[in-house]
Formats: sequence, structure tokens, C-alpha cells
Amino acid sequence: MVNRENYLLTKAYLGYLREVVQLDVRSTGHYWFYLRHLLLWADATPFSQASVVQPTFPTYLSTVRAGSGAETLAPETCQGLSPTTLKKIAQTAKRFFTWAKMTYSRRFRAVSRAWIDALRPPRSVQPAPKHEFVTLDEVKQLAALKVPEQDLALRRDQAAASLLFVSGMRAGALGSLPIEALDLPNRAVKQWPSLGVATKNGKSATTYLLDIPELLSVIGSWDAFIRAHFSPDAAWYAPTDHNWEEQQLSTEPVGSNRNVAIARRMRKLFSIANLPYKSPHKFRHGHAVYALQHARTMADYKAISMNLMHADIRVTDGIYAPLTSDEVKQRVACLTGQAPVHLPADGDLTEFLRGLSDTQLSQALVVAAERLTR
Repeated sequence: MVNRENYLLTKAYLGYLREVVQLDVRSTGHYWFYLRHLLLWADATPFSQASVVQPTFPTYLSTVRAGSGAETLAPETCQGLSPTTLKKIAQTAKRFFTWAKMTYSRRFRAVSRAWIDALRPPRSVQPAPKHEFVTLDEVKQLAALKVPEQDLALRRDQAAASLLFVSGMRAGALGSLPIEALDLPNRAVKQWPSLGVATKNGKSATTYLLDIPELLSVIGSWDAFIRAHFSPDAAWYAPTDHNWEEQQLSTEPVGSNRNVAIARRMRKLFSIANLPYKSPHKFRHGHAVYALQHARTMADYKAISMNLMHADIRVTDGIYAPLTSDEVKQRVACLTGQAPVHLPADGDLTEFLRGLSDTQLSQALVVAAERLTR
């Protein structure tokens, strides 16, 4: 039976995420799903004594069945949660216990920092999935499709695919983007909730487009067309009405699930181009991978992270920076031709760097990168 105090603690943590961290309701819903596994694992044992629970949390995760609570599978036959979900559950557990130890230090004195650090996803449950994203070649193929002038929906979708790639915005933001939020001359996008743009956790930022002429040309063509017909506050990804063979753009307000319609239309666009379908979010991954591959300094890296509207550069690194297997092969093959780098030992500097907070360390890396590139 789930310990009542554990349940109340998880609810308090979700309240902290909503009120202090300012996550939206959808995000806290995801966190509740992750924390539910923590509750089921601890069962009647208080979280303050979590370090004595057997099996350990990573072992428990390796046997949990997808879509169930207490039902489990033997590790060798596990066909449960995806590696990505397991990673998120483990990360959420680590953040929860870090919060609990900071907030209730006396109650959680038996839970050591070392134990919290050991909360990691299980190994070897199943191989990690290949990092899938839309490549530049693929989006260029979508942009190069010959689309009839009167097929407004497909022209819009073609421009949307290009914009998703060069901007890295989420489908929800694209679907709610008003015409006035896109400033093509400056290659800028005002992802401002005050303009009606639906961003994750209500974040507000002006982001910028990759300078890829073939894609910007397609975006510019649609942008000029939509501006000529609608007011600045109308949707850039405008709904369309079909009347027999004729298509018309609609000024109706877009719904809250516009991203679902975008996914459906992207599926059709990929089909016409004879390409395997990839979801709208894979354009965001493609944007990040392309940008990171062209980054030369830590300042570039930080700019990419900010353009993706990430609060922390580690988010960018953890989600988008992993190399493909081909890149790993190429880079490892080149290592033997490079001269070794000998770094001087400096205990004082090492200790100073270890004492920095995560925020300070991120700032220090940017400053160092800027100094080195002068």
C-alpha cells in the first residue's frame, strides 16, 4: 500500500513545480506520471528511508511493465517502458529527492547525496533508439515539391515544414503564430504568449532563423501571400476551408489542438515526397542537430540553447547533442592523427571550478569561449 506521507510529498513537489518553477499543467501531468512509479516502488516505506528499499529503484524500473502499476516482467523478458521514458523517470526521481532533502533536511538526513546521484535509468534493458530527426536534405526535398498554385493547404504546409526546421519552434507555437510574430527581414520570430503564441511553460522569447536560402525562399513566398490577404493578428498557419474543388483560407481562430492538425498535414506532405514520415517535433531536433554540428565555440553552443528557449545548456546537450553513430565513427577514426594535449595540473583552479554553481559554470564557459575566439 502506498505510504500516505509519500503521496503528500509528491503532491507538495508538484505544487512547487507549478508555483515556484512555473511549469504549466501539462508538464506537471507528465511529472505525476513519473512520480507515480516512485510511489509504487517505495510502497509502504517512507521516502525518508528510501535508501533501504529493495530492489533498488533502477532495478525496479528495469522490470516495470508499460501501462501498468505493480505488474512487472522479468528483466530478461522486459518489453516495458522506452529508454527515453525510463531516463525521464530516473531524472524526475533524482530531482524530487534533491528537493526533498533541501526542503526537509532533518527528515531526509538518512538519504545521502551519493544515493541520490546513483538514481539513474537501468542499463541494458533494451538498446537506446536511434536519434531520429529531419535532415536538411529531407526538408529541402519537401520544399522543392511542385505544388499547384491553387492548392493553398499544401503550399502552407510546405512553408510550415521549412519554418519548423529553420526556427526550431514547436508545432504548438507554429499553429498559434500570428502573422505579426514573424519578422522575416530580420529572420526573427516573436514567440511571445502576449501575442497569442502557445509556448512550452508560457516562456517568452524572440528567436532567430537559420540562414538557409532555399527554405527561407519558400517561407517568404507564403508569408507574402498570407500578409496580402489577412490582418497581422491572423494565424500564419491559416486554417483552410474546402468547397468542392476550391480552397479558401479561413480567419477562424485556431483551436488548442492545432498541433495535431499540423502533424496530420506533415504526414501527407512526407507521403507526397515519398519520404518516411517524421513528426513535427523531429524538425525541432533537425534544427538543433544542424545548428550544433555547425557550432564552433561555446558561445555558439549557448546561443543555440537560448534559441531553443532552454533554461539550461545541459538540456540542449542531453537531448539534442548526442552524435549519430556515423559521426562517432568518423571522429574516433581521426583521433590517432591528432597530437596529444597536455594540460598543466592546477589544483587551486580545479577546486575553484568545482565550487561554482551550475549557473556560474555555464556563464564561465561562455566567457572562456569568447576569450579564446578573440
